[in-house]
Amino acid sequence: MDQPDIIVEMIPIDQIGVLNPRARNRKNHREITDNIEEIGLKRPITVARRRLPGGQVRYDLVCGEGRIEAFQALGQSQVPAIVVDMPEEDCLVRSLIENIARPQHRGVDNLREVGELRKRGYTDAEIAQKIGTSPSWVNMIITLLEKGEERLIAAVESGIIPITLAMTIARSDDAGIQQALADAYADGKIKGRNVEIVRRLLDQRRRKSGLAEARFGRASHGRRPTPEQLVEVFRREADRQRLITKKADFVQSRLLFVIQALKELRADQAFATLLRAEQLDTMPRALDARVAGGVR
Repeated sequence: MDQPDIIVEMIPIDQIGVLNPRARNRKNHREITDNIEEIGLKRPITVARRRLPGGQVRYDLVCGEGRIEAFQALGQSQVPAIVVDMPEEDCLVRSLIENIARPQHRGVDNLREVGELRKRGYTDAEIAQKIGTSPSWVNMIITLLEKGEERLIAAVESGIIPITLAMTIARSDDAGIQQALADAYADGKIKGRNVEIVRRLLDQRRRKSGLAEARFGRASHGRRPTPEQLVEVFRREADRQRLITKKADFVQSRLLFVIQALKELRADQAFATLLRAEQLDTMPRALDARVAGGVR
C-alpha cells in the first residue's frame, strides 16, 4: 500500500480541531511542557487538512493533543505538524488507536476507546491487530466495559489482578468471587499488599451496585455475621491454608530433587570438564552453597 505524502508545516493552533479529546494528567502535562520549553518539539503533531467552502482551511488532529496544549501553555500560536491526506473517519480511528497503544499504562479512559472501535464496526481480531494485543484480550476488555466494571479494568491495567480474574469477578456471585480470590492468592496471582487493595476495590464495587454481602476477608459493618457465616468463612480459610501447604510441600520436593540432581552432575568429572570448557562452571552463590552442603 502506498504511503500518503508527508509534509511538515507550521499550523495555526486555532485552526486545529480535536476529534477525540481526552483528560490529561497534570503532572505529565507539566513535564511535556517543560521538556518542549527546554529542548523544543522533538516530534511534530499529525493533522489532516480539510478544505472548506469559500477557500477556508481547517485541520483534524490525528495525534498530538498534549503537544498542542503544551504549545498553548507556552504562548505559541502555531505548531509544527505533519500534514497527511486522510478521511475524517480514518483520522478518528487512528487517534483512538494511538491512545490505546501508548507504551505506558493505558488507563480506563483510553481503554474505553476499544469500545469505540467496536461500535464503529471493527471486529475483535481487527482491533487486536491495530493495537498489538490478542483478540481474546480485546473481547475481555469490551465485556468489562459493557458491564460497567471500570474499577476492575483499572486494577488490571495497574497490574493488581490479571484480566482473567477480573472476568471471573464480573461474572460471579459473592461466593464465586471469594473462591476465585482464594485460588488466585494460593496460585500467587495476587501478592502482598495487593490483597488489601483488591478487598477495598470489591467493597467499593459492592457499595456501588447496592449489594450487601459480607466483605472479602472481613465482616460487614452493617450487621453481625451469623454463626453459619462465620463457620463458612473459617471453612474457606482452612481450605485455602491446606492448599497453600500442599503447594509448599510440592515446591520443596521439587527443590530437593533439583539440588540432588545438580550435586550428582557436579560429581561427574566428564560433565564438569565440559562445563569448564564452555565457561559454564559457575552458579549463583546461594545455589552453590546449597549444592555443596548437600540436601537438607
